[in-house]
Amino acid sequence: MIGSLRGSVLERNVDGTVLLEVGGVGYLVAVSTRVLAELEPGTPVFLYVHHHIREDAQTLFGFTSRDDRQTFQVLIATHGIGPALAMAILATHPPAALFDVVANNDVAALTLVPGVGKKTAERLIVELRDKLSVPMLDGAGTSGSASAVADVRDALAGLGYGTDEIRDVLRELPSDADSATLLRDALKTLGARRA
Repeated sequence: MIGSLRGSVLERNVDGTVLLEVGGVGYLVAVSTRVLAELEPGTPVFLYVHHHIREDAQTLFGFTSRDDRQTFQVLIATHGIGPALAMAILATHPPAALFDVVANNDVAALTLVPGVGKKTAERLIVELRDKLSVPMLDGAGTSGSASAVADVRDALAGLGYGTDEIRDVLRELPSDADSATLLRDALKTLGARRA
């Protein structure tokens, strides 16, 4: 089993993989879109790896942190989540954000993940609560950052922005700001993209 790789990035591919050279051997490693954007060809890199083995294929999934890899492993052990969906979830919600989503029963946040509808999101929240050891919270116990992001998401949807635009801009925003600051920054970013 391969648990990690240290080497240099030879190429980034549009299919979400990178070719990583380690000691003269090239490894094709699948990464999330968030990680793919960070890996520049020619730069040294260290990736934690999940070596996924099926009857017909062996695939390496790479992560820049141990938390990302551990969360990926929890996700693929969950009914109905394969590696592709797990990578999509992590691309949209890094581990800490996913923890908040599950803790706050934020179905709308999970539906921002491509391929996840409302019913699937509801089921995943229930299943992930135990697997991620998320405590049950009452309605008043939502964390400020998660509820601020939910407020901004709802406001942007009300202004007519599409799900993809909202998901992309929310990924770029800091997670510790209040609703007004997040909304102002989101609108500034979205306005610049449309200009």
